[in-house]
Amino acid sequence: MTQAPGTGNETRLAEGDFFYESLGGGRYRSTVHAQGAWNAHEQHMAPATGILAHELERFRPREDLRMARVSLDILGIIHAGEFEVRTSMLRPGRTIELVQAEMVCQGRTAVIARAWRLKTQDSSSVAAAEDHHVAHPESLPPWDGMSPWPGGYIAQLDFRVEPGHRPGRGVVWLRSPHGMVGGVPTPDLVRLLGLVDTANGVAPRVEPGPASWMFPNVDLQIHMHRRPVGEWLGLQAQQTYGTDGIGLTSAVLHDVEGPFGRSEQILTVRPMPTRG
Repeated sequence: MTQAPGTGNETRLAEGDFFYESLGGGRYRSTVHAQGAWNAHEQHMAPATGILAHELERFRPREDLRMARVSLDILGIIHAGEFEVRTSMLRPGRTIELVQAEMVCQGRTAVIARAWRLKTQDSSSVAAAEDHHVAHPESLPPWDGMSPWPGGYIAQLDFRVEPGHRPGRGVVWLRSPHGMVGGVPTPDLVRLLGLVDTANGVAPRVEPGPASWMFPNVDLQIHMHRRPVGEWLGLQAQQTYGTDGIGLTSAVLHDVEGPFGRSEQILTVRPMPTRG
């Protein structure tokens, strides 16, 4: 066990080549690879999304239904260390289901995820998409543009970037070498959903730092018109700040076969707090 770097608290983190250690019965312990960027004692919302997707996928699975939308609301601090995920069926149905996963940290609900699962059928005769393909990640150079961000989650990622990236807009590919749960195979959907929240940091309008601005998201909405595949996630992201302290990060989501969905994150935009 290790202590979260950069903290003076007693948060104990699991060790291993994965984001989470399973403790059984829906309980987990986070590793340093899940560590957040805003505060060292928190989990990053990206792997938190992944572990919730992991539980949603395993809850009463049906081969004829596919997860098409995941809506996540962040209700409080996602504390590092031990937590529990509680799953439930909100709306059963023959062709449509709504399921929920609740992440409980230190006795309080930190994140609620709700997923619509829809019946699948052959629609290839009318299949079409308006979002354009972007360059394949392996044709692009490595990118160190995320180096201003601290935390174990960002540190373990491999990034590639398309030319033309600028503050507020850009195309960034990323992948992680780690599985979601130790000793358990990670499906592609869980692997890639566990990266989506990173969209809020890949093309910020202001560079993060102590004399800059904060823009944490309070939600994450993911819509998927097909099931994603592979280990690379492409984020065709853009970020907008309003004049009254509220912003929005939007992204077209890509895998190596092309666009598969979109994400949205509403932001609270405010100056970094003065320390001392």
